Amino acid sequence: MEIKEDMGKIDPLDHSPPAYDQRATEDVGVVEILNVSGHVQELDRNLGFWSVCGVSIIADNAWAAGAGSLVVALYDGGAPGVLYELIAASFLYFLIGAGLAELASAIPSSAAVYHWASVTAGPQYGRVCSWYAGWWNCFAWTFGCASASLFGANAIVGIYSLYHPTYTPDRWQIFIAYLGVTWMGCSIVLFGQRILSHIANFCAFLCIAIWFVTMMVCVIMPSATGFGYASHSFIWTEWSNQTGYSSNGFVFLAGMLNGAFAIGTPDGCSHVAEEVPDPKRNIPKGIAVQLIAGFLSTLSFYIVILYAITDVDDVFSSPISEFPLAAIYLQATRSQAGTAGLLILFIINQITTLPGAYLTASRMLWTLARDDAVPFSSKVAYVSPRYRNPFFATFLIGVSCTVLGCIYIGSQTAFNAFVGVFTILTTMSYLAAILPHILTKRRYVKPGPFWMPSPWGYIVAGGASAYIIVFNVIYCFPYASPVDAASMNYSSLMAGGLTIIVGVYYLWKRNHGYKGPHVLMEVEGDVMRASVSALRQREDKSLETGQ
Repeated sequence: MEIKEDMGKIDPLDHSPPAYDQRATEDVGVVEILNVSGHVQELDRNLGFWSVCGVSIIADNAWAAGAGSLVVALYDGGAPGVLYELIAASFLYFLIGAGLAELASAIPSSAAVYHWASVTAGPQYGRVCSWYAGWWNCFAWTFGCASASLFGANAIVGIYSLYHPTYTPDRWQIFIAYLGVTWMGCSIVLFGQRILSHIANFCAFLCIAIWFVTMMVCVIMPSATGFGYASHSFIWTEWSNQTGYSSNGFVFLAGMLNGAFAIGTPDGCSHVAEEVPDPKRNIPKGIAVQLIAGFLSTLSFYIVILYAITDVDDVFSSPISEFPLAAIYLQATRSQAGTAGLLILFIINQITTLPGAYLTASRMLWTLARDDAVPFSSKVAYVSPRYRNPFFATFLIGVSCTVLGCIYIGSQTAFNAFVGVFTILTTMSYLAAILPHILTKRRYVKPGPFWMPSPWGYIVAGGASAYIIVFNVIYCFPYASPVDAASMNYSSLMAGGLTIIVGVYYLWKRNHGYKGPHVLMEVEGDVMRASVSALRQREDKSLETGQ
């Protein structure tokens, strides 16, 4: 059997998914469709625009992420610090989002930053930049899944603590709840691919509905109970630095980490680009929806919940130590039943939005595996014909989160060190794609429908890169002073350690199968030529045997 190939001349800057390369054999009628990543299109494009918006909202789940870390944020300036730090962080993340949206519009690939970095850095540095971008992003989203699961687990235990004030939970008890939350979220992604669009829409609707109900309760109940609201000065002007640092300016900058944690996932929906029709337009729109919805929902929730606080010292000293947000809910409702109801809604929200995080993390791992960047790549990259998804990659993310939960049993400090590096790793992966884009004067990327004209493109990308470089240093400082082993910020250790491990693995893997994303580039002057190479194994075997 002879396979006829005619690659023709491929425009290397045209990363449009409709520009498929179809290869067929007349004898068996096999047609292979290669997408922008250079791989055979294996996933169904069954997510429409509204489903992309749904994935964006549940992958971020900004208001709940902000709620889970609210009490920690209060140490960095009090209520004014919480609000103004969120606003400042959101503005800078809008710059990052615009930079990523430009790349997503030009190169709509589920590999996202991993693929973009291979193109923006050019042929000389593309492979190594993409390697780090992909691994940083994969680690970050895995830790993000674990963090979201722990929020849900702590809320479950918090309900029991609400009715048993003297109860002090053991970590293994929280771990049991953590397992339940983790695998409920993961199972939805494992077995729900065929109705994923409906799941995304429903979960996003539920997330918004729970946010709205929670806010209405916290708006109405303080007045109904007669306890009233916090003063305007407490919300907007009474700065309260409880970190131990003498510089309020530094505390403000360091406190922006809380806002970054809440809304800092602008790449979420880009990982389903190969499951979306017209991703060159829909993915940038999804990024915009994610950032705008995340900012507005978190800011409004913060304002409402902060006005419900009448005694901030009681919040800090609450016996419900595993989930201090419950103490704020209790002040808002003055009712154990009302507080329990809000916590139940929070748990439901966590379980129904976790699929967004697992979907993103699993797609990132899968795209690395199909380029032979992970151990046992053929297994991890396998797309189940029954469930129509990268089943094993998704399962491995669930297993990884379970392992992190086991670490939590042994040491909460060690667990916090892993999940605390989420913001550092995500932004490092963004930097690996955005910074080369401006250093190479954006010449390696053919503009998509969303493209920022000069000089705005350079200003936005430059601002995003500067923020990441400067603030990732600030975010590695200890959270408070003086410092002990339990309160130390281990983000620099974790980010540096994981980077070294990945770097050592790259030194071996670069000569043992890893070629990077399947866009092979040659540069002649200012003109880049590329050829996309990807065939199924059965075609390769046919070529070798001459059948």
